[in-house]
Amino acid sequence: MLSVVAAELSSSVSAWRVRLPRRLVQLHVGLVLYGVGMALQLRAGLGLDPWDVLHLGISRHTGLSFGGTVIVVGVLVLLLWIPLRQRPGIGTLCNAIVIGLVVDTTLALVPEPSVLAVRWALLLGGVLVGGVATGCYIGAGLGPGPRDGLMTGLAARTGRSIRLVRTVLELTVLAAGYLLGGTVGVGTVIYAVAIGPLTHVFLPLFTLPPVTVPAVGDGSEPRVTTAVPR
Repeated sequence: MLSVVAAELSSSVSAWRVRLPRRLVQLHVGLVLYGVGMALQLRAGLGLDPWDVLHLGISRHTGLSFGGTVIVVGVLVLLLWIPLRQRPGIGTLCNAIVIGLVVDTTLALVPEPSVLAVRWALLLGGVLVGGVATGCYIGAGLGPGPRDGLMTGLAARTGRSIRLVRTVLELTVLAAGYLLGGTVGVGTVIYAVAIGPLTHVFLPLFTLPPVTVPAVGDGSEPRVTTAVPR
């Protein structure tokens, strides 16, 4: 019996190793797209999502690039995971670095438009790309982003709902970013309204199947666990 279980476990581990390169590619495609989408919204100049309002406000006061601010804030948010006892995955660490680098690269390549129609196209395109990107990097199953992990950690520690914690957290960073000079506008509203439905559409399309690991010792059927390395 143990030999059978060991064989099944070995097969599951091998399957995970085969899937890992696919997960890593999908993760980084998602992170790159997310950075591009952020940059397009920034270039549109019609309003940013709450965290980017904060990033822009901090950037204007510190002299850091927008992408550099995204990285610094991501690392600082990760430090808040420690008292919340959150455990980052590979995707968490990549998220904290890659998006900021891509944002700065995209901003260097995309000029700021003066035509309103182009600004609207950049805004709507940025929101759409952000929805696809969210489905990609979350669907890879390699760990949440720093800000998402902060939200889930606070919800777990306080016993409050995810919806309530997310609302309070995003209103807080939005207010702080606005006071620092971040751009709040129609794009902020559009992002808030659209990102949930877009994620609902794209996340199932990009979610990779979990790894099946047999339960050892009682002859039970294999159990399914999440494929997030710890």
